[in-house]
Amino acid sequence: MSNALAISGVTAVLQYYLWNLYVSVAAQFPSHVKVSCLAPDQVQSELNSAGKAENQVNLFLHQVTHNAAWRNVELPSMSADGTRRLQSPPLALNLHYLLTAYGSESWQAEALLGYALMMLHESPVLTRNDITNALTALDPPLPKTPPFPNNPLSTFLGSIGLADQIEMIKITPETLGREEMAWLWTALKADYRPTFPFQVSVVLLQPALATSFALPVLQRVLGAQPMQPAQILQVEPPGNQTAAQPSDTVTVTGEFLSGASQVSLTNARYGVQLTLPVATVTATAITFALPADTTTYPAGVYVLEVQFLDSTGNVVQSTNTLPMAVAPVLASQTAVTSTSGSILTVTISAFSPQAWEGQTISLALSTYGAMVPPGTPVISVSAPAQPYTGNTGTLSFQFDSALPTGVGLLGRLQVDGVTSQVQVTTNPFPLPPSFSGPLVTLP
Repeated sequence: MSNALAISGVTAVLQYYLWNLYVSVAAQFPSHVKVSCLAPDQVQSELNSAGKAENQVNLFLHQVTHNAAWRNVELPSMSADGTRRLQSPPLALNLHYLLTAYGSESWQAEALLGYALMMLHESPVLTRNDITNALTALDPPLPKTPPFPNNPLSTFLGSIGLADQIEMIKITPETLGREEMAWLWTALKADYRPTFPFQVSVVLLQPALATSFALPVLQRVLGAQPMQPAQILQVEPPGNQTAAQPSDTVTVTGEFLSGASQVSLTNARYGVQLTLPVATVTATAITFALPADTTTYPAGVYVLEVQFLDSTGNVVQSTNTLPMAVAPVLASQTAVTSTSGSILTVTISAFSPQAWEGQTISLALSTYGAMVPPGTPVISVSAPAQPYTGNTGTLSFQFDSALPTGVGLLGRLQVDGVTSQVQVTTNPFPLPPSFSGPLVTLP
């Protein structure tokens, strides 16, 4: 791959061969042909100030665009923790040039342009030797004559790696309509002269950044085993709930599950992966228990996969994946409160698992609790957690101070879209069910 000077290198190579071209046909022109790489307004200003006959060809890079074919090759890759670069993808560019001929004699501009077009037509690909020879010739002390006398960049162009990139440098004509050409020259603030637009592609720039390499593969062990394609169809938390709580036994139904060994639960957002042993196995269902230790995983949505192991403990088959929600557990408690104007700050601490930094958490309080006296107005409000850092077992929420105090309010804690469960008591018809907990009491 090339470094950041590759764009300069392409222009320098083209300028070098154009200069050589006009040296070989110098006898056909009244004076030395100058080959420049300046903006057209600079060329025009220079010619006007010199007060001499025009005899010049100018190469101007007017646009740089992404190469569509290489745009999505080797997307940036970082390690799981985002601290190490695993690969450095190339920046693939197309270069768009204007080749303009300046001549003060009849037919001179046309002759200059004709020689240049013939050279580009006969050499539509810059070979590796072409690039190497041109960049070597440009390195001081050679040449001390045009086109690059004492150019400070010449010393560095020889090591840009342009000749070694995987793609060859190709030259193709471009078509600019009359309106587009008029707009372009108007923006350049220069008088139009005979111009040939063309494109150079592809130039691959790659950053010289340190990357991490995977360990070498010492041995490849491949084998084929006849098996039925096991798949899972449904995740069933206990009690027909939509989410499981820590210590719950979860049932996963599917087909061809005989021989399943473990369940993998993954929360990619927080880099958590739990590998849990299977408790019971049948051909159509397995069960497993969530860990009681809630310090190692947060509440939220996980990706569940059933895995089959061989005798050495290697995974030989995996099922499809299904989402599974792990709900937070909110215990009945008396909250710590403080009031500032119309704002009531409620702080709770009896919940599990701990809140992990970055989680979206809210607390809902309502007067549906069993401890609310009859006739209490129906209130149901929620508030997001106040900012916190790190993993914490204490959260604060800001409510309107109109909430009733001294009574138990039905509390529900929602973490990353998963809501804690409530205790429900069913009543004889037509009475509605009553919710008995968890209760959050505001002193």
